[in-house]
Amino acid sequence: MEGLLLEPSLYTVKGIAILDNDGHRVLAKYYDPAVFPTSKEQRAFEKNLFNKTHRANAEIIMLDGLTCVYKSNVDLFFYVMGSSHENELILMSVLQCLYDSISQILRKNVEKRTIFENLEIVMLAMDEICDGGILLEADPTSVVQRVAIRTDDIPLGEQTVAQVLQSAKEQIKWSLLK
Repeated sequence: MEGLLLEPSLYTVKGIAILDNDGHRVLAKYYDPAVFPTSKEQRAFEKNLFNKTHRANAEIIMLDGLTCVYKSNVDLFFYVMGSSHENELILMSVLQCLYDSISQILRKNVEKRTIFENLEIVMLAMDEICDGGILLEADPTSVVQRVAIRTDDIPLGEQTVAQVLQSAKEQIKWSLLK
């Protein structure tokens, strides 16, 4: 049998996960429901992945038919998963972009506590990098610029309750000072 040629696909990323140094999920997104259809299966995979990588010195592992690239920092592990035939360099560029974007957003203070404090913007950055498994952006500077829009520019329907209340307080304060 000749070499099996696979159709090229834009769906390069199967999942992105950030785990703490105990292997618990901080943030994870899976883009292929055929790979991990349930939350239980995702968590079992994450536990297995963490157990195989938390003491390793490598940057890449093949696990359960997936190519997984990873990076650790302080108390966090960053993972990007792709299919077994996916180009590792593409997955590494996604991982590096994710890490560098978060590092810039959190002003180089990349640790579990600061990620939780800024979870909304970290999730937004993740969405700017990858949508539905399709790589959208691999330049951390562009990602940071996209997620750093001022709250004034966000339509009222997309603002959080805290942002709306803060905006209302500002308007009341200025109307009283006039």
